[in-house]
Order: sequence, then C-alpha cells, then structure tokens
Amino acid sequence: MTTLLGTVETDHEGYLMSRSSWSRELAIDMAATDDITLSDAHWEVIEFLQEYYDNYEIAPAIRILTKQIGKRFGQEKGNSKYLYELFPKGPAKQACRYAGLPKPTGCV
Repeated sequence: MTTLLGTVETDHEGYLMSRSSWSRELAIDMAATDDITLSDAHWEVIEFLQEYYDNYEIAPAIRILTKQIGKRFGQEKGNSKYLYELFPKGPAKQACRYAGLPKPTGCV
C-alpha cells in the first residue's frame, strides 16, 4: 500500500509543516495510520476546523471546538463523548492533524 505521508514534511508529532501540502487523500492516509476510516461525520469536523482556521487563524482547543460544533451541528454532536468517539486520541489534536492544521493552542 502506497501512502502520501512520506512525501510531505511534518513536525515530530505528525502535523504538516505547510498547510498547502494537505489533501483529502493525505488525511485518509493519516487516519489509516491510526486505524481510522474517515466517515462523513469525521469530514464534517475536519471541514469545520479548516473553516474555523481560515476565519480565526488559530486551531481551536477542545472546549471551543465542542461548543462551536454544537452550535453548527446540534447538541448531539457538540459534546466531548461524540467527538472522542470519532477522534479517540483527542478530538482537537487528532482532527486538526487530519485537517492539515497546526496543533491547537493549549493542547499538550
């Protein structure tokens, strides 16, 4: 299986060094290394994060992400439990990595 991961520059945590390197295929490869198949629900969050970043030039921390997802998609999706089911290694950190964004502020 060929992946795109080896063809792009990332930092030591796997975040892209250049957002222009991002593609849907790359996100799929990143998720596959975490044993995740991206569903429509994942893409909803990833695309939301990209839009948020374009507007505010910052990746939101989990508290802000949860609140904003709830406003946009409803309370059944705007909670930590739902987001951790999609992104078990940390919704803000893992989803931002797949979205080609920098590590969210305040994440360890």
